[in-house]
Amino acid sequence: MSYKSILLNLGIDGPIEPLTRVAIDLAKRFDARLIGFCAADAPLPVTMAPEGAAIAAELWEHLRDEIRQRLGSVRGEFESLVAGAVKTDWRGAIENPDHALARSSRLADLIVTSASQGASTGDSYRTADPGSLVLRAGRPVLVAAHGATDLPVGKVVVAWKDTREARRAVADALPLMTIANEVTIVAIDRNPDDWIRDGVKDAASFLTGHGIKARTEVIKTDDDDGNRLVDFLASVNAELVVSGAYGHSRLREWVFGGVTRSLLDEVWLNRLMSS
Repeated sequence: MSYKSILLNLGIDGPIEPLTRVAIDLAKRFDARLIGFCAADAPLPVTMAPEGAAIAAELWEHLRDEIRQRLGSVRGEFESLVAGAVKTDWRGAIENPDHALARSSRLADLIVTSASQGASTGDSYRTADPGSLVLRAGRPVLVAAHGATDLPVGKVVVAWKDTREARRAVADALPLMTIANEVTIVAIDRNPDDWIRDGVKDAASFLTGHGIKARTEVIKTDDDDGNRLVDFLASVNAELVVSGAYGHSRLREWVFGGVTRSLLDEVWLNRLMSS
């Protein structure tokens, strides 16, 4: 397995160079096509003036024209940064970023994005919600560390839980773990039992079948699972954490499980998540 198509989600605001550098690095490693993506929209203005509808429509078109111009600028910068280093494509849309990105995920083996505000969304008209992306895309999502310009994968940690999501994440991360120097599978639980230990061993056996040697850790904790996991990641200097993503939709918002939220909020981490 390899990544042959990488979808790079770029925000319409702020610098795009660091994240683009991460994606270029990945595309070079796997000889993949890199698809730049950016989407934003503008809310329909509300006015109480008698001629309000016409004024609102005119202002809305003006805001969308500004977005159109900014999309052109982002595309130009993306193409300049790539400069023929890898095969590229581009997708830009004046549309809700969540909807446009979820739909475009069908193009890719892997999605690369950032979450500078952690699990918080920011302006939903201009920023893709990480919860919507990870839980709706149907593809593995690499959430790059804030400000990173490459993706070191010397030390990879799998945050193991015997669930569909974690099993999917381990399979999705195989190309990255194949080139890692060290892989650790860790399970954290308040009452670790033989079921959990057997699951960790089986996950390690699965990786062995793909030529990946992994050590295992089962940690008993009285603390919050997410906090203990973050402490462990820091203690081993993890460069990439692989995990399932857990959550559900509630009144148009995505509500995360505790560990998923903890990982998204640790913006210093590179995180590969699947659901």
